[in-house]
Amino acid sequence: MQTARLPISLLALATLISTALAQQAQNPLAAYISVAEPTVALTHVEVIDGTGAAPISDQTILLSNGKIESIGPTSTAKIPSGTRILDLTGHSVFPGLVGMHEHLFYTEPENNSLHAFIIGQSLQTAPRLYLAAGVTTGRTTGSIEPYADLDLRRQIDKGLVPGPDLDITGPYLDGPGTFIMQAVPLQDAAAARAAVNYWSDQGVTSFKAYMFIKPEALKAAIDAAHAHGLKITGHLCSVSIPEAAEMGIDNLEHGLLEDSEFTPNRKPGICSPGNAGIKAIADTVDINGPQIQALIHTLVEHHVAITSTLAIFESFTPNRPPMSFLDREHDSMLPEAWSSVLENRAHIAHAGEKSPWLAAFKKEMAFEHAFAAAGGLLMAGCDPTGYGAVLPGFGDQREIELLVEAGFSSVEAIQIATLNGARYLGRDKQIGTIAPGKQADLVVVKGNPAKDISAVENVEYVFKHGTGYDPSKLIESTRGMVGIR
Repeated sequence: MQTARLPISLLALATLISTALAQQAQNPLAAYISVAEPTVALTHVEVIDGTGAAPISDQTILLSNGKIESIGPTSTAKIPSGTRILDLTGHSVFPGLVGMHEHLFYTEPENNSLHAFIIGQSLQTAPRLYLAAGVTTGRTTGSIEPYADLDLRRQIDKGLVPGPDLDITGPYLDGPGTFIMQAVPLQDAAAARAAVNYWSDQGVTSFKAYMFIKPEALKAAIDAAHAHGLKITGHLCSVSIPEAAEMGIDNLEHGLLEDSEFTPNRKPGICSPGNAGIKAIADTVDINGPQIQALIHTLVEHHVAITSTLAIFESFTPNRPPMSFLDREHDSMLPEAWSSVLENRAHIAHAGEKSPWLAAFKKEMAFEHAFAAAGGLLMAGCDPTGYGAVLPGFGDQREIELLVEAGFSSVEAIQIATLNGARYLGRDKQIGTIAPGKQADLVVVKGNPAKDISAVENVEYVFKHGTGYDPSKLIESTRGMVGIR
């Protein structure tokens, strides 16, 4: 029997497809990598090193086998033969972002008949969007499906899928009354200890307490986490910030606006959800007054870190964020998710000047600036929750811009988003700053964020462990999928 012969063009196409599949089998990340050479020189760059120091112009950073080999003036740089040289005139480099309030899920879009708060996993889109934005290390800060998150971390570590290095937080440690349908409410201290012990054994590396947890359960969870050598953070309501600090919590999410001590007629140990606390802060709190100064003193004295999540707070403030921010996210979103975001934004805008968020958002910014000035450890993350207006990665960039709006210098804002998170994680000897011997986790942007912080959006390369990823390809692979995957 004679075998049919394919036209040359089809044979060539088949060969190309076969070659591409073979390459992908050898390196599943190849489609997203633009710089794969083991030795790379980033020349003529402005270096923002993550320490808060002033930028240094016209530098060359030599990367070798996943590490930063050297940094120095381009005019005197010694570049080994065979090195891939990138002329980055007009570009800046800062450390890979250390996102300290990230999630691998997304708030499902609603409609007129389906209003329950449901959370869906984003195991494929979220890691790519984080990495594309420059997040090379991220803490998940609450898990809906911890087994899936742990498996994703294993796949990333093995080089099977793209994404940041992940610190996986266990499932939400919540209490009776939780509005998260996928959460298991802890009834007492024994249940909290059991949950922490179990998930520590499964490989999670941090914990998060949530709004309805009972005070005795929170204290038990803190002690159990510390017994495993792990840290615990909280987005609290039933327990106030000063109460949690006295219990020994390591970190608190969001800052002042989640401190229930300002809620009118508050009952200890009971969460009263709603905007009453936000309104009270907007109307009555004086950032320079004795109550807030005492709160800051308590946090600093007990070494409690605060995670800034200004991007998610901004989304509840009328006519914020600017539409230019949402337009950048649009192509990645499921059409129904995009429609839901616009509908919610319009509803929030309708409140106008009557919204307590206008004043509360400014006071949160002022609180964070005062906390950092007093010596508190302020970190940053995007918290892609709410009604879905803040997407992974995009929100991390917006967070840095908002820190500058809050009064921090550009280099201080970048330090908050890099070195401060690395310090909290105990990894500042490996990541968080640009220095010889450190892991080659770097973000290359067009422009100079020290002069115009919006340049953090212009990411052209993201180096993770010395491998350069193409942000545009990572983002393109998520088109229309946030809200599904």
